[in-house]
Amino acid sequence: MSDSSETPQTKLKMDHKVFNDPIHGTVELHPLLIKIIDTPQFQRLRNIKQLGGAYFVYPGASHNRFEHSIGVAHLAGQLVEALRTRQPELDIDERDVLCVKIAGLCHDLGHGPFSHLYDQMFIPKVQPENEKHEDNSVKMFDHLVESNNKKLELEMKNKENGLTDDDLNFIKKLIEGLKDPTEVQWSEIGRKKDKFFLFEIVANKSNGIDVDKFDYFARDCYHLGMKNNFDHLRFIQFARVIKVEKDGLNHICSRDKEVGNLYDMFYTRNCLHRRAYQHKVNKIIEYMIAEEKINGWKEELDQARKNVCPEGHEFEPVLNPFNQWRLRHEMYHHWEEELAAAVPEGGDGGVTLTAEDFVVLDTTFDYGMKDKDPINNVYFYNKINHDKAFNITKDQVSKLLPACFSEQLIRVYSKKTDDQSVEAARNHLVKWCEDKGLPKPQLRPCVKRARESLARTQRVCCGAVSLCPGKDWSD
Repeated sequence: MSDSSETPQTKLKMDHKVFNDPIHGTVELHPLLIKIIDTPQFQRLRNIKQLGGAYFVYPGASHNRFEHSIGVAHLAGQLVEALRTRQPELDIDERDVLCVKIAGLCHDLGHGPFSHLYDQMFIPKVQPENEKHEDNSVKMFDHLVESNNKKLELEMKNKENGLTDDDLNFIKKLIEGLKDPTEVQWSEIGRKKDKFFLFEIVANKSNGIDVDKFDYFARDCYHLGMKNNFDHLRFIQFARVIKVEKDGLNHICSRDKEVGNLYDMFYTRNCLHRRAYQHKVNKIIEYMIAEEKINGWKEELDQARKNVCPEGHEFEPVLNPFNQWRLRHEMYHHWEEELAAAVPEGGDGGVTLTAEDFVVLDTTFDYGMKDKDPINNVYFYNKINHDKAFNITKDQVSKLLPACFSEQLIRVYSKKTDDQSVEAARNHLVKWCEDKGLPKPQLRPCVKRARESLARTQRVCCGAVSLCPGKDWSD
C-alpha cells in the first residue's frame, strides 16, 4: 500500500472531499468529481466486479470498478501535479489538471457486467461492431454529461470550473488514448501538440505505462493476496517530460536506472494474467456465464424479429447479429470437431466423444504489446542530461529477460465429468496434438468444480498446450 503524502500534494481545500482508500490512503477529490460520482451512470460501477469471474475462484476479489475508478482519478492527479510542480515550463494549468482527473475517474464508465467478460466473451458474439469498453466509456461520458437535467454540463462550464467544449473533447480523447499521433488533427481534440504527454497519463497507447495499470496492479494484488513488485510512486517521482527528436512530441520519460522497475511492472502484469485473470477455472466460469446470457438474448432477439419482420423475410445482419459470429468461434468449433475425431490407437475405452463434449479456449500471455517488448517504446533520461531522451535495449539491461514476449495457451475442457470420459478426453487431446505437430500437452488432474448456480453442466479442464508466437495454428 502507498501513502499519498509521499508525493507532492496541494493544500487541502475546504470544498474538496476526502476518502480513505485501502490502497492509496487519503484520497482528496475535486467537488466536480464528486458530482460525477453522484450520477446514476457512475454509481452503476458499484455493482460491476473488477475481475469478473475471478471472484468465483478468489473469494477476496470482491472489489468493483467504482473504487478502481476513484483510485485512477487520484493517481492521474498525482502524476499531472508532480509534472506541473517539477516542470513549470510545461504550462500545465488548472483546467488541464481537472480534465486529466475527470478522464481518470470516467475511463471505465463503459464496462458491462463482469467487466472484461462482457467485452471479450459476450459482445463479440452479439454485437457486430465489437466495440471496446473505451469506446463505450466515451459514449457513457457523453450520456452522463447530457442527462441529469443538464445540471452537470452547466456545473462543468460554470465560472468556477471553466471547462469548455474543447475541454470535454479533450477528456474523451484522454479516455480513448491516442493510438497514432501522426494522424491526429490537434485542432479537434482540445489541446495543442506540445501537450501530447497528457495523453500518456490515463490511457497510454505508446507503451502501456499509465495510471490505470498503476491502480489495478496495486488493487488487484491486494484483493487477490498476491505480491505487487511495481512501485508506482517511484515512477511518479522520476517522471519527466522531454521532447523526443524521433517524432517531435513531448513524452513522459523515466530515469535510466528505473528500467528494471518498469520490467517488473510488465512482469507483474503477466503474473496477474497467469494466476488470476486467465486462471483455467476463471475462464471456463466466464465462458459458462457468457454462454447462458447469449442463449437468453438469442431467444429474446428471435422473438423480437418475428414480431417486426414478415414470415420468410431475409433478415438483415443488423437485425440478426448472431449470423455474424466471429471467425474465432468457428476456429474453436473446428478444433472441437478435430478433437472428437482424434481417436487414440487402441480406441477410447468404449466412450464415444463428440465435438459438443469439448470446450476449447485459447489465451495469449504477453507484456501488453503482443509479441513486442514494450520497453522499446519507453524513453529515458540520465543524471547528467535531464533534457535528452533515449531508448534502452533489452541487452543493455539483463541477459535474464525474456527472449519471447508472447505465448499462446490452448485449454481443452471436457463437458463430461465421469472419470472414464475425462480420461478418454485426455487421450483425444494427446492424439490431436500429435496429429497437428503441437507440443505435448500438460494434462490436468480431474477436479470437479460444481457451479450449479451458473449452469447445469460442469466442465473439467483436461489439459493445456503452450504455443510459440508467429505461427498460425488455426489449420
